[in-house]
Amino acid sequence: MLLDELARTSEAVAAASARTAKVAELAACLRRLRPDDAPIAVAYLSGALPHGPIGVGWAALRGLPPPAAPPPELELAEVDAALRAIGAAAGPGSQAVRRNALAELFGRATEPEQRFLQALLHGELRQGALESIVADAVARAAGVPVRDVRRALMLAGNLGAVATAALSEGGGGLATFRLEVLRPVQPMLAQTAESPAEALERVGEAAVEWKLDGARLQVHRLGQDVRAFTRNIADITDRVPEVVEAVLALPVDAVVLDGEAIALRPDGSPEPFQVTMSRFGSRTVDKRVSLSPFFFDCLHLDGDDLLDLPLVERRAALAARVPEAMRPAAVETGNVEEAARLLEGALALGH
Repeated sequence: MLLDELARTSEAVAAASARTAKVAELAACLRRLRPDDAPIAVAYLSGALPHGPIGVGWAALRGLPPPAAPPPELELAEVDAALRAIGAAAGPGSQAVRRNALAELFGRATEPEQRFLQALLHGELRQGALESIVADAVARAAGVPVRDVRRALMLAGNLGAVATAALSEGGGGLATFRLEVLRPVQPMLAQTAESPAEALERVGEAAVEWKLDGARLQVHRLGQDVRAFTRNIADITDRVPEVVEAVLALPVDAVVLDGEAIALRPDGSPEPFQVTMSRFGSRTVDKRVSLSPFFFDCLHLDGDDLLDLPLVERRAALAARVPEAMRPAAVETGNVEEAARLLEGALALGH
């Protein structure tokens, strides 16, 4: 695929106001992809590079050559190979190497392609095509249910791999993605409601839990090996030794837990959010501040994936292996007054 097709799709997506129109534009582009171009295309259309930042800032993009005359000729794969090489340049003379390589690449790009590349490298591809919208477009282009793409994305944590599987193999390709203990999965997301009444009206009978103002934490254990990951899938195991110790004490051999880490005062009330995040984000463990783990979901237990089970069954598995002191206060109810009382209790304690 030519870079020009992505650039023009990006412009069309930016001009569309409705989510459905954005998805339609993206899906039409994705249908024309070769399988090996899929990881590059979905990353670019999401406003990111599949290999991460390449160290090109504003200064490096000043004084670039004028656009090339049509017709466009840059292929997506060669553009990505050039950007990877620019990012890999290091050592004496690397700045000149980067500058020359950027000039060569931009000198072959037409005006729409130059605009697209500059926005992409600046992190300013503001077309409204977040990863979730691109994922929906992958589902439409591949003719598979959106839920299957989202599930595969949660397990793989890589939209490029999911798009390649969906576009080349359909539902069968998506079914190959499995939960793997010690490999993080993307966190489940939440919606908001104005009140317990509104929430229960939307979902009916529910697990109503305290919302702890801590740091989202996903913990995996396989035997005596424990890994802890942030919301953004960063491995922070060495920063949370008290969490590792608590999970090693559980009567399990293999488990994946979703929860929060929070700094508490001796009376059980929470420290200010900044205290928790300062301790959570620091590479140096401050023993004066201890993080307490609270787990609200169990995604895997001793060889069995629980992802597709109803929440009530996952909560039962959680309660069987994780002590009450490591679970947020909760009730299962459809009663608005009971839910409101739980909310009031959380707020009274400072959560």
